[in-house]
Amino acid sequence: MTAAPSTLEARGVSWSVRGRTILDDVTVAPAPGTMVGVLGPNGSGKSTLLRILTGVLRPDTGSVHLDGTDIRSLPRKRLSRRLALVAQEATTDQNPTVREVIELGRIPHRAAWSGPGPGDDGVVRRAAATTGLGDRLDQRYATLSGGERQRVQIARALAQEPGVLVLDEPTNHLDIRHQLDLLALVRATDTTVIAALHDLSLAATFCDHLIVLSGGRLVTGGAPHEVLTA
Repeated sequence: MTAAPSTLEARGVSWSVRGRTILDDVTVAPAPGTMVGVLGPNGSGKSTLLRILTGVLRPDTGSVHLDGTDIRSLPRKRLSRRLALVAQEATTDQNPTVREVIELGRIPHRAAWSGPGPGDDGVVRRAAATTGLGDRLDQRYATLSGGERQRVQIARALAQEPGVLVLDEPTNHLDIRHQLDLLALVRATDTTVIAALHDLSLAATFCDHLIVLSGGRLVTGGAPHEVLTA
């Protein structure tokens, strides 16, 4: 469902707004195919780091490289073929079906202004099956529970066939069963995963590597047993 895992590396990235430093000289270099958890209190810079990693924000200093190429030199469509972002909560004032939401993940693979191609339906169906939504494709997105909507967003990201999957607090507002199901689903993909998480137990269970931010700085990083100590 995904391409071969990609390398995504942030080198000394910093970002500030109105003179206030939000992220300060952070370096992150996940091993391809691993899952990295980004931990830290609210306001520590987790979401800012993810937005920089995905090219939504441009760092004031430092750089981000995808498979060795600075993402600033990559066209947005090409970047979206290799990297997918799942935000905390996706809302819409439209009334799409589950199929239509997942199909959004195919846009980077199409020519401008063109509709779904002959191979898109198979990718959408596989993404839906992978996330347990194979029987929900014609259901309206607005009628789904919070956990189901998150699975649709994961399916939309998988339909991009990315080498890197970036998740911003994907388990927010979900009960524990849906949290476990969602992270197990993500962990089973063949992609490099970077996820901002707030639950330390979930991070220890599913992540290969953890980094901890505080005040915009990287304060520690390593295997879960090295980071999550008394």
